[in-house]
Amino acid sequence: MRNRSPSTLVYLLTVLVLLLMMFLGIKRYLATAPFIEEVTGSRIVIYIKSHTGAMEIARSLEEAGVVSSRWLFLAYSLFRGSIDKMRPGEYEFRPDMSLEEILTKLVQGKVIAHQVTIPEGYTLREIARLLAAEGLADEGRFIALSSDPEILTAHGIEGRTLEGYLFPDTYNLTKGVNEEEIIHKMLSRFHQAFGPEELQRARQLRMSVYQVVTLASIIEKEAAVPMERPLISGVFHNRLRRGMPLQADPTVIYGLSRFNGRLSRRDLYSKSSYNTYIQVGLPPGPIANPGKASLQAALYPENTKYLYFVSKNDGTHYFSTSPGEHERAVRRYQLRRGQ
Repeated sequence: MRNRSPSTLVYLLTVLVLLLMMFLGIKRYLATAPFIEEVTGSRIVIYIKSHTGAMEIARSLEEAGVVSSRWLFLAYSLFRGSIDKMRPGEYEFRPDMSLEEILTKLVQGKVIAHQVTIPEGYTLREIARLLAAEGLADEGRFIALSSDPEILTAHGIEGRTLEGYLFPDTYNLTKGVNEEEIIHKMLSRFHQAFGPEELQRARQLRMSVYQVVTLASIIEKEAAVPMERPLISGVFHNRLRRGMPLQADPTVIYGLSRFNGRLSRRDLYSKSSYNTYIQVGLPPGPIANPGKASLQAALYPENTKYLYFVSKNDGTHYFSTSPGEHERAVRRYQLRRGQ
């Protein structure tokens, strides 16, 4: 019997693939098309959406130059029994990769991991905006889920949003992971940082977790120098015990619908539940997402007699115990700057 040429075998395999597609239903293979994100000399990035079929995956691989023939790739996928095992996600390929390497990567789901750092003190909306800019989440959906009562209840969170509990850290995220999974990762990190020891300490202070997180968020926004966190916390604890308003500028800013970068006297008298110049005690909830150091500072304040502090305009603060000393410090550091 005469041996068949390689081209004949490819042709027969291609026909077999087409017949199989017709048998299974071609609609299954004509789902949402993948998206070619980047094509350079040595880097080809393709994002395969969920429910994308083998035909569209093969077409995109061919158009991007990853494979020379979509039909050959489909035939090889069928031969390896992997035509319906390719996973969605964002992949990086090289032009010199073999069919075996390409298929193995797709079947094993070896997707690109994006390292994203959430800075300490970011608000919920800033986090949503950052993730959206990285192409890893839908900003509106992330914000909406952050006030989902079911998610709040499932994680035992007081308040109406996840503000304060989206733990600032560096995360490895993959494109295509949904917003719920990202939120779950961030909440899991929070519970690692605020464990049984921290919960016991909060009870000793007669504070709820929500109150500790709220105070920590204010400390996070006030402290530019890490070493000042416990001292700032000590001032706030002293004022809370005495029933004095906290008079924290960041809380006022959080409650404003618009902020131009400079607080005015009118802002300080704004009727907002977050205005700690006119409201005594903690604001109704966190104003940002604090890191581990600020959580610890809220739980372990420095033992001090200070009741006031004012920015020295270099990241540090001047602390004082009396109104007169504080007013002199304000004139020295703030009014002089205004002039």
